[in-house]
This record gives sequence, structure tokens and C-alpha cells, in this order.
Amino acid sequence: MSLIKQELNRIKEALMTGVGYMIPFVVFGGICIALSIAFSDMSSKGVNITNPILKVINTFGTQSMGMMIPILAAFTAFGFADRAAIMPGFLGGLIAVNGEAGFLGGLIAGILAGYIVMAIKKIPIPATVRALVPIFVAPLVGGLSVAVIMQYIVVAPISGLMKTLTLFLQNMQGGNAILLAAILGIMTAFDMGGPVNVVACLFAWSFFSDNIYTLSAPVAVAIATPPLGMGLATLLAKNRYDSIDRESGKAALVMGMIGISEGAIPFAAKDPLRVIPANCLGGAVGAMIAMAAGVNEYAPHGGPIVTLVATHKLWYLLAIIVGATVTAITANFLKFGFNNKKKKINTTNTDTSSD
Repeated sequence: MSLIKQELNRIKEALMTGVGYMIPFVVFGGICIALSIAFSDMSSKGVNITNPILKVINTFGTQSMGMMIPILAAFTAFGFADRAAIMPGFLGGLIAVNGEAGFLGGLIAGILAGYIVMAIKKIPIPATVRALVPIFVAPLVGGLSVAVIMQYIVVAPISGLMKTLTLFLQNMQGGNAILLAAILGIMTAFDMGGPVNVVACLFAWSFFSDNIYTLSAPVAVAIATPPLGMGLATLLAKNRYDSIDRESGKAALVMGMIGISEGAIPFAAKDPLRVIPANCLGGAVGAMIAMAAGVNEYAPHGGPIVTLVATHKLWYLLAIIVGATVTAITANFLKFGFNNKKKKINTTNTDTSSD
């Protein structure tokens, strides 16, 4: 069991490494796409970009977003086996994109490349040629191995799965859509920028190429509800929070406005059993409202800052407000019910000792 846990931690750390290197591409691409869309004709049916300058900006953004999966795969592999794994990982990610295996294919490529290169580096090699391993042996053997496995084993079933999922999402209506929104909202709000959040966000954003933007709206809402919710909680019950929490609340409000989930981490770290469920509930409620209203969100980010590139803007903002309010009320209810009881016990103990 400890070995399995060790490998799971290794995969988690490698994934977060890949995400860290991928984020600049997502940010650049997202900003360019959002700017080009914001100043173009936009409706619930899509976007019509006619300005030549905006078209160029949109192209830059699309190209940057197109590198998201290969970069994720390359640096996830790097997280396993350092720079010798970058080329096999990148190649595997590129094969995943070309084979329409999407985000899931890219993850598999990165993990596969990482383990293959790790195995290659453990092979006994004479010291005279060991320097060639990272620049020749690992890229050649690892690259060929990853390419063959991805092309002839992984791509076909994963591509089929992604196409089925895309078709399902395109035809999804009613309760199924609301349920999926709730799941995405819970995952996005759960660990506030951690691996579960990242999986939910990348899953939603990976369907941009299929012109599916309804999944990114629930995620965009749930990105903001934890920090806004906990910031609001400190305002609703100022006397219940100490000065450090109140200052953290102010910072969380600012971070929530610009779509940074990490603003809620100080509260979750201090009281995870109450704050995390409150975050998840608020994220789910906000996400469901966005999905029910049919909001499309065209930027791979979240929070009020991207309202300009969302359809049904009032509904989008209302989803954030309601989700944050649910988080705030739930967190305060859970925290103060326990704290009041604890305070009575302490008072009783103090009075008894003084007698």
C-alpha cells in the first residue's frame, strides 16, 4: 500500500509540475482569445470576429492554447525524469492532439514518457557513454517507445472515448447537464488550485476546440466562489474572526474578483473540515446556476474579471454571487455552531476551577 501511495504522490507532483509550465501558455492564449472575443460580435450561438487585427490576436491565442496539451505532457514527464523526458513527453502530447485524444491522452503521454525514461536511466551504462543518455539515448529510445505506444495503443480508444464524450456533451440537456455542472463545481472548489481543481478546469477547457463553452462557465464560477465566499464570511461575522482572518478575508475578496482560487487556502488550511465542504457546496450551486442559464464562457479563466467574455452576463454574475453567499453562510454556520458550544464548555470549566 505504501508503494502505491508513493507512486500516486509521484504522479501528483509530476502533474503539478506539468501544470506549472503549462499555465503561461494558457494565460497568454486565454487573454488573446478573450480580448479578440470581447470586441467582436458575440451571441449564444458563437462569436463572429471580423476585425483583421482581432483575427490575428485570436490566432495567436489559439496557437498558444494549442500547445497546452503537448507542454503539459512534456513537463509532466519532466517531473518524473528531468530534462531527458521532455522530448518523449512533448512528442506523445503532440500525437495525442493530432489523434484527437485530448487532455486525457496528453496526461497519459506525460506519465508514460516519465516512467519509460525513468526505466531507461536505470539501465547500467558504461560511464564513458553515460553523458549521452539525456541527449541521445533517452530521446531516441524513449521517443520511439512513447510514439509507438501512443499511436498504436493509446490514441484510438482514448480518441473514441473523447468523441463519445464530446457528442454526449453537445446533446446534453436538462438534469444531466445540471449534474455535470455540480460535479465540475465541486471538483473546482475542492482544493483551490490543486490537482482536482486542475483536472476539472482542463477537462472543461479541452472542449474549446469543439466549440463547447458551456462547461467552462460552471468552472469559471466555481473558481471564484471559494475566495469570494470566505472573504464574505469574514464580513458577515466580523466579531467571530480574528484580525489575521479578517485580513486574509480582504485578500481573498481581491483574489476572487480576478479568479484566483488560492485566496481561500488560508481558511481551508486552518479549518478544512468546515471550509472545504462550504466551498464545494457554494461551487456546486453557482456552477448549476450558470449551466441552467446556458452561460457560455470563452476564456480559460474564472471570476468576475472574465464577465466581459461571457454570454448572459447577469446570470454569470448572479451565479458567482449566489455561490459565494452559499459558501459564506455555510462556513459561518458550521464554524460558529461548533465554536459557540466550545465556548460554553470552556466557561463552565473556568467557573468550576474558580470555585
